[in-house]
Amino acid sequence: MIVSNLNEMKHFGFGMMRLPIINGDVTIIDIPQVCSMVDAYMRRGFNYFDTAYPYHNGFSEKAVRQVLVNRYDRESFLLADKIPAWELHKTGDVERIFAEQLERTGAGFFDFYLLHSVEKTWYPVYEKYDCFNWGIRMKKEGLIRHFGMSYHDSPELLDEVLTKHPEIEFVQLQLNYLDWDNPVIQSRANYEVCRKHHVPVNVMEPVKGGTLARLPEEQVNLFHEYAPDRSPASWAIRFAMDHEGMMVVLSGMSTEEQMEDNLNTAQEAKPLSAEEKQLIEKVVKGLTAKPSIGCTACRYCVAGCPKKIEIPEIFKAKNSATLFGETHRARNYYQSACGDGHGLAGDCIGCGRCERACPQHLLIRSLLRDISAEFDH
Repeated sequence: MIVSNLNEMKHFGFGMMRLPIINGDVTIIDIPQVCSMVDAYMRRGFNYFDTAYPYHNGFSEKAVRQVLVNRYDRESFLLADKIPAWELHKTGDVERIFAEQLERTGAGFFDFYLLHSVEKTWYPVYEKYDCFNWGIRMKKEGLIRHFGMSYHDSPELLDEVLTKHPEIEFVQLQLNYLDWDNPVIQSRANYEVCRKHHVPVNVMEPVKGGTLARLPEEQVNLFHEYAPDRSPASWAIRFAMDHEGMMVVLSGMSTEEQMEDNLNTAQEAKPLSAEEKQLIEKVVKGLTAKPSIGCTACRYCVAGCPKKIEIPEIFKAKNSATLFGETHRARNYYQSACGDGHGLAGDCIGCGRCERACPQHLLIRSLLRDISAEFDH
């Protein structure tokens, strides 16, 4: 399926990053449930799927073959995949990983292919291994139809990259109403750079890793008073869709209920009214009045941790205690996250690998020390 104009896609995408799993093991994906979700998604007229080399420790790409490629005509869906700079160590790694992705998915080609997490740390790696020119070659060979990148850094660097590399056809940005004016994420500023370059935007983390679906009671009540039948997540999806130049809004869905809610929102979405925008601003003010850790549970920090610390889960426990006031449940969650050979927050040896991998640029070592002082007793 060739897309002639990316600016006119206006699509809702199925992010295959947080698929339903069995027994808490990210490598054991509940294939029957994902098949059911894929079928529901396709029946409603959507067909954009987004995976990546590290998702579910590589098993997301394998699941794509089972739930999608083996069950649907190849031209009936659009498939996006990504190459990770942190796996590139020598000449030939780009070709090796790409071949592995084609084999895992069985897709034959990728409709959309991205350089994963372009930022200050990884951009030089992509340049070193000539990945931009490689992407052009793959397009000429028909193995990639559209070439882009996901991005986690400053608007200044984004402007530099897009100026130097006009071959980038689209940019995948973290964009949601909580991060819109976040001085670290800079969703608004990065979006405006893309508009300046006339490059369409894919939205990732529209619900901020589930954070905007699990709001504190005060903010939930604000939304429900205005529209009792709408879920908190629906407001986040509508905000992401309510901007010019949006190509695809992605959502990583773990349950059929999440899928149904998001599909209803995407199909029925109307532009936000002035009153609705003011309501979202009020919700943001309430949320940002309390400090919380801006972790999106991408889990890039976990793979290299020598103490096997479940950093996103620990941050989730801390945020739960901060935002929801459920200290007892948060402590139980923390203890569970630190079991089965996984380290406590206080077991951190300060090596810094997690911080170098974090797209959110969190000061993870310092946060773990603070959490240890609060939870490790």
